[in-house]
Amino acid sequence: MFASVSLIFRHLLAWAAALVVAGMVWSGIFSGMEDGPGWVFGLLAMFLMLSALGSAITHVRRVWLITGKLDGSTLSNRQRRQIELPLDAGPAFLLLERAIAELPRVEDIESSAGSLQVRAYVRRVDPWNGRQPSRWNLPARLAIKRNSVLATVTPGQGTSTVTLLFEPDAGWWADLLALDEGSNFENAEALTRAVSGRVADQRRDEQAAAEQTHVEKELSVARLNLLHAQVEPHFLYNSLANAQVLTRTDPARADQMIGHLIQYLRSSLPSMEESVSTLGVELERTRAYLEILRIRMGARLGVEVQVPDALQGVRLPAMALQTLVENAIKHGLEPKPGGGTIWIIARAFDDHVTVTVADDGLGFGHGTSGTGIGLKNLRERLRLTCGEQAGVAIVTNFPSGVAATMTLPQAPKDTAHAA
Repeated sequence: MFASVSLIFRHLLAWAAALVVAGMVWSGIFSGMEDGPGWVFGLLAMFLMLSALGSAITHVRRVWLITGKLDGSTLSNRQRRQIELPLDAGPAFLLLERAIAELPRVEDIESSAGSLQVRAYVRRVDPWNGRQPSRWNLPARLAIKRNSVLATVTPGQGTSTVTLLFEPDAGWWADLLALDEGSNFENAEALTRAVSGRVADQRRDEQAAAEQTHVEKELSVARLNLLHAQVEPHFLYNSLANAQVLTRTDPARADQMIGHLIQYLRSSLPSMEESVSTLGVELERTRAYLEILRIRMGARLGVEVQVPDALQGVRLPAMALQTLVENAIKHGLEPKPGGGTIWIIARAFDDHVTVTVADDGLGFGHGTSGTGIGLKNLRERLRLTCGEQAGVAIVTNFPSGVAATMTLPQAPKDTAHAA
């Protein structure tokens, strides 16, 4: 209460002092300095003092309705706010710029990303609805029409400090002779709420995106494990089927194959629980698998491996290499009367690694027909494991056979030394 009474008293005192000076000027112009300003000036002065009193009371009443309290801070024509944002300077500036642009009745926005400042003007509520007040309504014609907003972003370490200044679009005299009816306090609160709301929305969006990413990652892992589980029975079925054939045609070689298969499974089963492997591990597994096949195919199966040691650590789906080798043998070399050779070749490039499994078998249109499930499975596992850039390309191998190439994205630092 004391703050509101003090404000009204200061406001009326300022107007009284201004009218005294105006009365002296009036007397000097119209009646000489020896006489008073006269009754006309007295009526005008009384009207202005009543208008000033009404303006002060309206200001106090409106501030009370807006804030529910009356003190020096809420009653002031000029308002200052300081907000800490958990954002870097650039995002904080863009957020602040958008929030100011959405203020009611905002106009003439001037922003500078280099200086991290935004200045704008906000029109005050017009009681005349755009109509010009009467020429005799001097307070209305001389009233301040808008307020200014100055926002400055100060960068920090991962955070930013936003300083907001709200004041009348007028000179120093506005603090003494004109009251804003709480419009600057209203603008300050509106912009503070807008900025806080935008930060909260951004944080909720980030949290929702993080949760969505976590869920998608769990789903991808589940799908990858399911696809991997589909590969292992396929390999075991083929191996056991080969052993079954040999038990009828060559029991001694069948026994030797089963021994190799036991040794292969002993070394491979612990790692089969992992859906992601390395080229070195997969190459060792595939060599063991090929040794099993040599027992049945003998000299009909030749193998050449060209994999630099520097690429042994390249990540790829488990059983991926063996899937391509199985396809090459089943559809290319096994149906060919004289058999043939399988090449396993790895090459490093600037941002990716290629792993090629080629054969000189029957080629497209001559080998055994397949369902394509194994390659479809492999493509999906590559996508889930290595990203959208990974894939498998299958082309004709000159002069005969097929070449299947896996593309595995890699960072340059992982492959620069492997060229």
